[in-house]
Amino acid sequence: MPGTAHTATGGHALADGDQGQRAAAVFDVLGPVYEKAFAHSEAHGASLEWLLGRLAPGSRVLDVGSGTGRPTASTLAAAGHDVLGIDVSPVMVEIATRQVPDAAFRHADIADVPIGDGSFDAVCVYFSLLQMSREQQSDLMRRLARCLRPGGSLVLATVPADVEGVEVVFMGQQVRATSFATEDLVSLVNRAGLAVESEHHAMFTPAHPDAVAEPHLFLYCRREETQPTA
Repeated sequence: MPGTAHTATGGHALADGDQGQRAAAVFDVLGPVYEKAFAHSEAHGASLEWLLGRLAPGSRVLDVGSGTGRPTASTLAAAGHDVLGIDVSPVMVEIATRQVPDAAFRHADIADVPIGDGSFDAVCVYFSLLQMSREQQSDLMRRLARCLRPGGSLVLATVPADVEGVEVVFMGQQVRATSFATEDLVSLVNRAGLAVESEHHAMFTPAHPDAVAEPHLFLYCRREETQPTA
């Protein structure tokens, strides 16, 4: 995988058994260090600007793998939106709750959180898929598509690569990463019932010792009016 010395994995929301415990342990250790390392991502900021331009006042937004709450939840909450962040790391949730008091955060595995169909105007998924299996990623995208109201927006960011279960070192922590090549991820999103309105590629180097440049993919998506039945 390109950039595997420091592969972005964002906050975390879903994993099975030991995998979930490992994800929580990694981000418990990283805490605010992660926020500092990725704070200067222009592509992340641009994606939030795109989303803000599509939201009506007081929209309800789900932030999957919300991390420290910055910049995603803080930006959206400051604009007056109702933000719910979900993260598997209790340390990340504690930091986010303190840093972004105008948003709500929950320590949970997204697989265990009931989310009603059409209950959100927008969903953010920033680098929170990478420690899930491909089956988990596919299942989650279908759930997230259904939880969007028709015409709602979803921003997805990841490291595009055709890899599965690869052990990498991320900011000094050992993690296992799984991802898709760009075209395969777009197909997965389409099958979930989301139209990709645009995709943006960027190279990014985290502000962390020994970091290397890594490819980032941002997909700007819209929920189709008719959802898949499967």
